[in-house]
Amino acid sequence: MSHTTRTTRTKALAGLGTAIALVTLSACSGADSTADKGSDAAASKPAQASSAPAPDAGKAKSSIKGSGTFQVGSDVQPGLYRSTGNTADGNCYWERLKDDKDEPESLLDNDNVVGSSYVAIAATDKIFKTDSCKGWELVDPKATGTPKAEISGKGGVLKVGLDVAPGTYKSAGSTEDGSGCYWERAKDASGTVDSIIANENPEGQTVVTIAAGDAFFKTVDCQDWKKS
Repeated sequence: MSHTTRTTRTKALAGLGTAIALVTLSACSGADSTADKGSDAAASKPAQASSAPAPDAGKAKSSIKGSGTFQVGSDVQPGLYRSTGNTADGNCYWERLKDDKDEPESLLDNDNVVGSSYVAIAATDKIFKTDSCKGWELVDPKATGTPKAEISGKGGVLKVGLDVAPGTYKSAGSTEDGSGCYWERAKDASGTVDSIIANENPEGQTVVTIAAGDAFFKTVDCQDWKKS
Protein backbone atom coordinates (compact mmCIF):
# COMPACT_ATOMS: atom_id res chain seq x y z
CA MET A 1 0.00 0.00 0.00
CA SER A 2 1.65 3.28 -1.10
CA HIS A 3 -0.33 5.72 1.00
CA THR A 4 -2.38 6.07 4.15
CA THR A 5 -5.26 8.53 4.48
CA ARG A 6 -6.40 9.04 8.04
CA THR A 7 -9.73 10.64 8.74
CA THR A 8 -11.39 11.29 12.07
CA ARG A 9 -14.70 12.79 13.07
CA THR A 10 -14.61 15.78 15.45
CA LYS A 11 -17.95 17.60 15.33
CA ALA A 12 -21.53 16.56 14.90
CA LEU A 13 -24.97 17.02 16.35
CA ALA A 14 -26.65 20.36 17.02
CA GLY A 15 -30.37 20.38 17.77
CA LEU A 16 -32.27 18.32 15.23
CA GLY A 17 -29.69 18.88 12.50
CA THR A 18 -26.41 17.06 12.03
CA ALA A 19 -23.18 18.73 10.97
CA ILE A 20 -20.03 16.64 10.75
CA ALA A 21 -16.65 18.35 10.57
CA LEU A 22 -13.81 16.10 9.42
CA VAL A 23 -10.11 16.33 10.20
CA THR A 24 -7.87 14.40 7.79
CA LEU A 25 -4.27 13.43 8.52
CA SER A 26 -2.40 12.07 5.51
CA ALA A 27 1.00 10.42 5.24
CA CYS A 28 1.71 9.55 1.61
CA SER A 29 4.75 8.01 0.02
CA GLY A 30 3.16 7.94 -3.43
CA ALA A 31 0.37 9.81 -5.20
CA ASP A 32 -2.04 11.77 -2.97
CA SER A 33 -5.41 10.23 -2.22
CA THR A 34 -8.41 11.49 -0.25
CA ALA A 35 -11.02 9.31 1.45
CA ASP A 36 -14.05 11.36 2.45
CA LYS A 37 -15.24 9.64 5.63
CA GLY A 38 -18.58 11.39 5.72
CA SER A 39 -19.61 10.50 2.19
CA ASP A 40 -18.11 7.02 2.35
CA ALA A 41 -19.94 6.23 5.58
CA ALA A 42 -23.20 7.46 4.10
CA ALA A 43 -22.69 5.67 0.81
CA SER A 44 -21.76 2.33 2.30
CA LYS A 45 -23.67 1.29 5.39
CA PRO A 46 -21.74 -1.58 7.00
CA ALA A 47 -23.60 -4.34 8.76
CA GLN A 48 -23.56 -4.40 12.53
CA ALA A 49 -20.92 -6.60 14.13
CA SER A 50 -21.99 -10.20 14.50
CA SER A 51 -20.93 -12.72 17.09
CA ALA A 52 -21.54 -15.52 14.58
CA PRO A 53 -18.28 -17.14 13.42
CA ALA A 54 -17.12 -16.44 9.90
CA PRO A 55 -15.81 -19.16 7.58
CA ASP A 56 -12.54 -20.62 8.92
CA ALA A 57 -13.11 -18.74 12.19
CA GLY A 58 -11.49 -21.65 14.01
CA LYS A 59 -8.17 -20.74 12.39
CA ALA A 60 -8.55 -17.01 12.83
CA LYS A 61 -6.96 -15.26 15.78
CA SER A 62 -8.75 -13.49 18.61
CA SER A 63 -5.91 -11.01 19.14
CA ILE A 64 -3.90 -8.76 16.85
CA LYS A 65 -0.30 -7.86 17.68
CA GLY A 66 1.46 -5.02 15.89
CA SER A 67 0.60 -3.44 12.57
CA GLY A 68 -0.77 -5.17 9.51
CA THR A 69 -3.62 -5.89 7.10
CA PHE A 70 -5.81 -8.85 8.08
CA GLN A 71 -8.54 -10.81 6.31
CA VAL A 72 -11.66 -11.14 8.45
CA GLY A 73 -12.56 -14.78 8.98
CA SER A 74 -9.18 -16.26 8.03
CA ASP A 75 -6.66 -14.01 9.85
CA VAL A 76 -8.87 -12.46 12.51
CA GLN A 77 -12.23 -13.40 13.97
CA PRO A 78 -15.14 -10.94 13.76
CA GLY A 79 -16.25 -9.47 17.07
CA LEU A 80 -15.63 -6.62 19.50
CA TYR A 81 -11.95 -5.69 19.97
CA ARG A 82 -10.23 -3.37 22.42
CA SER A 83 -6.85 -1.62 22.31
CA THR A 84 -5.44 0.28 25.30
CA GLY A 85 -2.43 2.39 26.24
CA ASN A 86 -2.13 4.28 22.96
CA THR A 87 -0.43 7.69 23.16
CA ALA A 88 -0.92 10.76 20.99
CA ASP A 89 2.55 10.43 19.46
CA GLY A 90 2.01 6.72 18.83
CA ASN A 91 -0.27 7.41 15.84
CA CYS A 92 -2.52 4.39 16.39
CA TYR A 93 -4.92 4.04 13.46
CA TRP A 94 -7.44 1.43 12.24
CA GLU A 95 -9.61 0.78 9.20
CA ARG A 96 -12.54 -1.52 8.39
CA LEU A 97 -12.75 -2.32 4.67
CA LYS A 98 -15.42 -3.97 2.55
CA ASP A 99 -12.92 -5.36 0.01
CA ASP A 100 -9.18 -5.60 -0.67
CA LYS A 101 -9.06 -3.20 -3.63
CA ASP A 102 -7.38 -0.48 -1.53
CA GLU A 103 -9.58 2.23 -3.04
CA PRO A 104 -11.36 5.13 -1.24
CA GLU A 105 -14.68 3.35 -1.83
CA SER A 106 -13.35 0.30 0.02
CA LEU A 107 -13.39 2.15 3.34
CA LEU A 108 -16.22 1.32 5.74
CA ASP A 109 -14.82 3.34 8.64
CA ASN A 110 -11.63 4.33 10.44
CA ASP A 111 -10.27 6.23 13.41
CA ASN A 112 -7.15 7.58 15.08
CA VAL A 113 -6.80 6.31 18.65
CA VAL A 114 -5.47 7.98 21.79
CA GLY A 115 -5.95 6.12 25.06
CA SER A 116 -8.28 3.16 24.64
CA SER A 117 -10.58 2.24 21.79
CA TYR A 118 -13.06 -0.39 20.73
CA VAL A 119 -13.93 -1.50 17.22
CA ALA A 120 -16.63 -3.95 16.15
CA ILE A 121 -15.33 -6.01 13.25
CA ALA A 122 -18.37 -7.37 11.43
CA ALA A 123 -18.50 -10.85 9.90
CA THR A 124 -19.31 -9.12 6.59
CA ASP A 125 -16.12 -6.99 6.72
CA LYS A 126 -13.39 -8.23 4.39
CA ILE A 127 -10.30 -6.47 5.76
CA PHE A 128 -9.19 -4.99 9.07
CA LYS A 129 -6.09 -2.81 9.00
CA THR A 130 -4.24 -1.52 12.06
CA ASP A 131 -1.15 0.67 12.21
CA SER A 132 1.04 1.57 15.22
CA CYS A 133 -1.49 0.43 17.86
CA LYS A 134 -0.64 -1.39 21.09
CA GLY A 135 -2.53 -4.44 19.90
CA TRP A 136 -6.16 -5.57 19.89
CA GLU A 137 -7.87 -8.22 22.04
CA LEU A 138 -11.28 -9.80 21.48
CA VAL A 139 -13.60 -8.90 24.39
CA ASP A 140 -17.02 -10.04 25.57
CA PRO A 141 -19.56 -7.43 24.37
CA LYS A 142 -21.67 -8.21 27.47
CA ALA A 143 -18.82 -7.71 29.95
CA THR A 144 -19.50 -5.40 32.90
CA GLY A 145 -17.35 -4.03 35.70
CA THR A 146 -17.23 -1.49 38.54
CA PRO A 147 -16.32 1.79 36.83
CA LYS A 148 -14.99 4.79 38.75
CA ALA A 149 -16.93 8.04 39.27
CA GLU A 150 -14.09 9.96 37.60
CA ILE A 151 -12.68 9.26 34.14
CA SER A 152 -9.75 10.63 32.19
CA GLY A 153 -10.68 13.32 29.69
CA LYS A 154 -8.14 11.75 27.31
CA GLY A 155 -9.42 8.23 27.89
CA GLY A 156 -10.53 7.60 24.31
CA VAL A 157 -13.42 5.18 23.73
CA LEU A 158 -14.91 3.71 26.91
CA LYS A 159 -17.48 0.92 27.21
CA VAL A 160 -20.55 1.96 29.22
CA GLY A 161 -21.02 -0.39 32.17
CA LEU A 162 -17.42 -1.64 32.01
CA ASP A 163 -15.15 1.42 31.78
CA VAL A 164 -17.66 4.14 32.63
CA ALA A 165 -20.94 4.04 34.56
CA PRO A 166 -24.12 5.68 33.26
CA GLY A 167 -24.86 9.05 34.82
CA THR A 168 -24.26 12.78 34.52
CA TYR A 169 -20.64 13.90 34.20
CA LYS A 170 -19.03 17.33 34.27
CA SER A 171 -15.73 18.50 32.74
CA ALA A 172 -14.01 21.88 32.79
CA GLY A 173 -13.63 21.56 29.03
CA SER A 174 -10.52 21.58 26.88
CA THR A 175 -7.12 20.73 28.29
CA GLU A 176 -4.74 23.52 29.24
CA ASP A 177 -2.66 23.08 26.09
CA GLY A 178 -5.62 24.41 24.09
CA SER A 179 -6.54 21.14 22.37
CA GLY A 180 -10.23 21.00 21.50
CA CYS A 181 -12.32 18.88 23.84
CA TYR A 182 -14.55 16.38 22.05
CA TRP A 183 -17.08 13.91 23.47
CA GLU A 184 -19.35 11.39 21.85
CA ARG A 185 -22.11 9.02 22.94
CA ALA A 186 -22.40 6.00 20.63
CA LYS A 187 -24.82 3.12 20.22
CA ASP A 188 -22.19 0.67 18.92
CA ALA A 189 -18.48 0.35 18.09
CA SER A 190 -18.78 0.22 14.32
CA GLY A 191 -17.15 3.67 14.09
CA THR A 192 -19.73 4.92 11.58
CA VAL A 193 -21.42 8.31 11.63
CA ASP A 194 -24.71 6.45 12.09
CA SER A 195 -23.44 5.06 15.40
CA ILE A 196 -23.40 8.54 16.99
CA ILE A 197 -26.20 9.29 19.45
CA ALA A 198 -24.87 12.76 20.36
CA ASN A 199 -21.53 14.59 20.41
CA GLU A 200 -20.00 18.02 20.87
CA ASN A 201 -16.86 20.15 20.78
CA PRO A 202 -17.72 22.22 23.90
CA GLU A 203 -16.42 25.67 24.67
CA GLY A 204 -15.56 25.89 28.36
CA GLN A 205 -17.24 23.76 31.03
CA THR A 206 -19.49 21.01 29.76
CA VAL A 207 -21.97 18.50 31.15
CA VAL A 208 -23.11 15.25 29.53
CA THR A 209 -25.48 12.51 30.66
CA ILE A 210 -24.41 9.03 29.62
CA ALA A 211 -27.56 6.92 29.40
CA ALA A 212 -27.75 3.31 30.54
CA GLY A 213 -28.70 2.38 26.98
CA ASP A 214 -25.56 3.94 25.50
CA ALA A 215 -22.92 1.44 24.39
CA PHE A 216 -19.80 3.64 24.33
CA PHE A 217 -18.57 7.06 25.42
CA LYS A 218 -15.64 8.76 23.66
CA THR A 219 -13.62 11.59 25.20
CA VAL A 220 -10.67 13.31 23.50
CA ASP A 221 -8.53 16.19 24.84
CA CYS A 222 -10.95 17.11 27.62
CA GLN A 223 -10.19 17.75 31.26
CA ASP A 224 -11.17 14.87 33.51
CA TRP A 225 -14.84 14.04 33.96
CA LYS A 226 -16.42 13.77 37.41
CA LYS A 227 -19.78 12.19 38.05
CA SER A 228 -22.19 14.65 39.67
